[in-house]
Amino acid sequence: MLCAKAASDKKAEDIIILDVKKISSIADYFIICTAASTRQIKAVYENIDKALSAAGENLHHVEGTDSSQWVLVDSYDVVIHIFNEEARNYYSLERLWGDAPRVPLRRAAL
Repeated sequence: MLCAKAASDKKAEDIIILDVKKISSIADYFIICTAASTRQIKAVYENIDKALSAAGENLHHVEGTDSSQWVLVDSYDVVIHIFNEEARNYYSLERLWGDAPRVPLRRAAL
């Protein structure tokens, strides 16, 4: 999956891909990852934007840039959550969306 690879290329950690298409109308997939600092969160977001643009895809919406602890990137079918460690632990989206099957990262072609 293009967005997961773009996050990995900027050293995002603990990348999880959830297949939510059967349990949500929001998106087909959620990608959740952790970045070590606000600077890295921004770098991960910018690399995802760059990768999508290069593939001819546009972002639908972005929430929480600059000094945020969590940036949400909506690219229509895929919603990417880029957290710092504290915010990721607090919101625990993996638990909230625990019914969603995980997509193995190898299948996502990192």
